[in-house]
Amino acid sequence: MSEAVAEPAETPVAVRRHAEEVMGTVFSFDVRGGEPGAVQAALGEAIAELHRVNEVFSTYREDSQVSRLARGELTVEECDPEVAEVLELGAEAERVSDGWFSLRYERRLDPTGIVKGWATERAARRIRAAGASGVSVNGGGDVQLLGSPEAHRPWRVGVSDPLRPGGLAAVVSAAGADELAVATSGTAERGAHIVDPRTGRSAVTDLVAVTVVAPRLTWADCWATAAFAMGSRDGLRWLESLPDVEALLITAGDEVRCTGGLASRLG
Repeated sequence: MSEAVAEPAETPVAVRRHAEEVMGTVFSFDVRGGEPGAVQAALGEAIAELHRVNEVFSTYREDSQVSRLARGELTVEECDPEVAEVLELGAEAERVSDGWFSLRYERRLDPTGIVKGWATERAARRIRAAGASGVSVNGGGDVQLLGSPEAHRPWRVGVSDPLRPGGLAAVVSAAGADELAVATSGTAERGAHIVDPRTGRSAVTDLVAVTVVAPRLTWADCWATAAFAMGSRDGLRWLESLPDVEALLITAGDEVRCTGGLASRLG
C-alpha cells in the first residue's frame, strides 16, 4: 500500500482531488495545475473509463468480455481493442518473468494481475495530456505519478510497513523524474492472495511485501507480483536485472532487502 503526498506549495496552484470506488477498490486522484475546464473534463473522462474497463475486464461479471472470452463465447477480435492490448502486455510480462507472472488462474483466463495497474496508468496519462502539470492516481495502493505537484517540489510516496500497521517502511521521491510508479504486492492488506503459477496454489514465500519503483505502473505492478512469488533471494536477483527498476523487499522475519539503486529514490 502506497500513498502520494506533496509538501505545502510556495505558490498556490489549482488542486483537484477525487476518490472513486471502482474495480472493488478506491481510486484516488490528485491533480495539479492546467486549464480548469480541460483538466476537469479529462478527470471525468478518466473516471468514466475506469468504470468501462471494469465492465470489460471484470472476472466477477458473467457478462464481461473477459468472462465471455474465457468461456469461448467471444474471440479476441470480437472484443474491444483494449482486450488484445492487455493480453499482449500480459504475455510480455509472462515472458520477462519466465512465467512467474501469469494471465491465468486455475487454468482460466484471468488478466486481473495487470488490469488495475494498466488502467491506473492510463487514467493518469489521460489527465496529464489535458495539460495538468502534476498528476497522482492511486489505484488501491499502487500509484502512478506524472509531472510534479509544484515547482521544485517532487511527488513523494509513503510505503506502508507491512509488519507495523500505521508505520512507513520507506518514502519514495520522484525528484528528477517526469514519470514514476510505485506498486506493492504482499499479504498485509489482502492475505495470501498471490498464486504460484507453477502449482496453482498460494505462493509459499519468505516475503510479506515487495515494493517496486519504475516509470510505468503497468510493469511495476506485474514485477512486484512476480517477485513476491519468487521469494526474496530469486526475486531480488531478478529485479536487479531489470532496467529502470528499483525495489524494496521485506521478509516475514523483518529483514529488508533492496536493489542497489533504491537509495537514490528515497527521500
